Amino acid sequence: MCGPLVVCVMSDGGIPGEPNTRPESEECPADDAFGFGDDLELNPFDGLPFSSRYYELLRERQTLSVWEARCEFEEALVNSQLVVVSGTAQTGRSTQIPQWSAEFCLSAKYQHGMVVCTQSSAQSAVDLALRVADEMDVNIGHEVGYAIPLENCCSSDTILRYCTDHVLLREMMSDPFLEHYGVIVIDQAHERTVSTDVLLGLLKDILLQRPELRVVVLAVPPATDKLVSHYHGVPLITLEASPPAEDVHSNSGNKDYFFSALRLALEIHRTKEEGDVVVFLASADEVRCAHSILQREGTRLGAELGQMVPVVLCPRRGGIPPGPPGSKRSRRVFLSTKQGEDMWWATESVNFVIDTGVQKKMVYNPRIRANSEVLQPISQYQADIRRRLCGPTGKCFCLYQEDGQLPAENPAQILESNITPTVLFLKRMEIAGLGQCDFIERPDPEGLMQALEELDYLAALDDDGNLSEIGIIMSEIPLEPQMAKALLASCEFDCVSEMLTIAAMLSATSCFLEPPVGRSHEAVQCHRKFQHPEGDHFTLINIYNAFKQSQREPYFTTEKWCQDYFLDHSALKEAEAIRSELTETLNRIELPISEPFFGTKTNTHNVKRALLAGFFMQIARDVDGSGNYFILTHKHMAQMHPLSSYGPQSHKLGLPEWVVFHEYTLSQNNHMRTVSEISPQVYIQMAPMYFFYNLPTSESKDMLQDMLNPEGSRKRGDGKQNASTIGGDADAGCAVVSQTYDRCVIQ
Repeated sequence: MCGPLVVCVMSDGGIPGEPNTRPESEECPADDAFGFGDDLELNPFDGLPFSSRYYELLRERQTLSVWEARCEFEEALVNSQLVVVSGTAQTGRSTQIPQWSAEFCLSAKYQHGMVVCTQSSAQSAVDLALRVADEMDVNIGHEVGYAIPLENCCSSDTILRYCTDHVLLREMMSDPFLEHYGVIVIDQAHERTVSTDVLLGLLKDILLQRPELRVVVLAVPPATDKLVSHYHGVPLITLEASPPAEDVHSNSGNKDYFFSALRLALEIHRTKEEGDVVVFLASADEVRCAHSILQREGTRLGAELGQMVPVVLCPRRGGIPPGPPGSKRSRRVFLSTKQGEDMWWATESVNFVIDTGVQKKMVYNPRIRANSEVLQPISQYQADIRRRLCGPTGKCFCLYQEDGQLPAENPAQILESNITPTVLFLKRMEIAGLGQCDFIERPDPEGLMQALEELDYLAALDDDGNLSEIGIIMSEIPLEPQMAKALLASCEFDCVSEMLTIAAMLSATSCFLEPPVGRSHEAVQCHRKFQHPEGDHFTLINIYNAFKQSQREPYFTTEKWCQDYFLDHSALKEAEAIRSELTETLNRIELPISEPFFGTKTNTHNVKRALLAGFFMQIARDVDGSGNYFILTHKHMAQMHPLSSYGPQSHKLGLPEWVVFHEYTLSQNNHMRTVSEISPQVYIQMAPMYFFYNLPTSESKDMLQDMLNPEGSRKRGDGKQNASTIGGDADAGCAVVSQTYDRCVIQ
């Protein structure tokens, strides 16, 4: 196999071919252990001579604060299975430590595996891999590569691999003990994503099984204190941080943070001081609104001030775009949310940071199986990261009081998320031989019970609480459990092609673009052309099919077609890639893929049955004929989302009485997203009988019970009488349901 990627730097911190200036007393004891005691003119990872750019970048790397801790890190890696490194993004930890880990694996001739470094975002993984490949003087995709959802830029020669934490977690499905790797670097552990927390929990068990494995955890303080405590006194390496920018705090509260931030951005531009501006807002909606306002206000500024260019920073679609051409006095105002905090590559041009100090988050409520949008203050470590983005010579404006007592760190996402997919994965890991996951913070018991209950409803668990055959197949499909079950059901109902499209479109970013100011009506008219009378799931199929048809048209590009119809081209390309991945998964596990029959009555009926097989807990009924929908599982009232086929902005198709929905968000308007009409009779046939025992009592449930037993008595008094009636109705409706079970074995 071709040797590792890149890095070969002198272990003493000098440049190969140049005199060693390190005093003998400062020699690194790990030098001999790594086998880099002699000057190397050839790159040990690919055997080729180093380029002049390698030496140029090496000089830059040696100025990073992480370089001062290189010997300490190398020694810790030799002597300890797990090492925690504490330092901010600007210390160079994310680029240098994976390279030194690659040298460690090289010294062992890769007997124990290669190096993998996880990131919380896909764009960070790509950016870091490109930078490190350049520093190591190797080719991206060969010795250094990256793997993110739907894109794998690696080869058999790859010895340093950047990937998202979720990708590494999925990799454990086929390699539970991660035996392909000798060093695992968990970066951005302070983000406390669900996937990172699960990895940190499982790695404790894996380290016991693999004494040769090394794990390095990178985080910012104070999160590292909790990590060291969790792993019982492992080595902690603290990197010296560069001084943060001068910060200016607001004396008032941040109730009007949005307009205060925009006024401040305009005021900075009027001062004519050089440098770009980063504005941290609470949500993507605020970013879009701010972009529109700054564009409008920028045209009113005098020409003597230079051009002000507002830029929406979207990490998932690439890094910072180049500055506007022409005048040197042009200034970019980057509008970002939390996702832009760890931009280690943003420091060169940014001289001002405006921090609103708040963020909008989706917090999952297991009682109602729905997300709630909440406005929270950022954590202290987030504030520190933002202050350092513009360097010590810049200025950070904090739109909150200095003594506002920000929380030290954000709560772990596993405490605020739907953990049903996580529980399904952990059940799969139990089969692979891994013990219990030792979480840094254990999930809420109520959320855990809800997850197990939902998996049981989906027939993913057997009578002993282990994964059933259906559950094992569901765990192989990279979808949420409910959607995975619906896709499995489509194999029985001969509508796999249509369900693949629905699953891909719902897994990708929303394909509907926010129209420019003044063109909302035009956008609605364009979207109306795709509307399907049966509901939003079928509308998504129409859009995808039209997009695929546009690819075959020689007269215009798909980008132009998407622009004309106010659709997001990148989102549709993402859906196309997801659909291809799902198709490959079904082929790999040898599930049948039926031919498309979209548009026929039979196909429409079958698609709805497949949807109900997975989403039978997400049913609502219009109780008054005016669009006030009662959700049967938790008795909340909801409205159609404005972008729905049945929404107020869309063509009136007539409001259906019974619907299945994909998502419900507890917010100001309590919207249901992606809604399609269903027949209650079909719902009764598809829903498992044990679900009826758990469905809360309501008028809507009584109506379903009457359909199960139309001739039975509907006299109900107290709760005990109701339970007794349900039991009788269940027996009466048994013939209907058992027919479905005979026909659909996955139930």
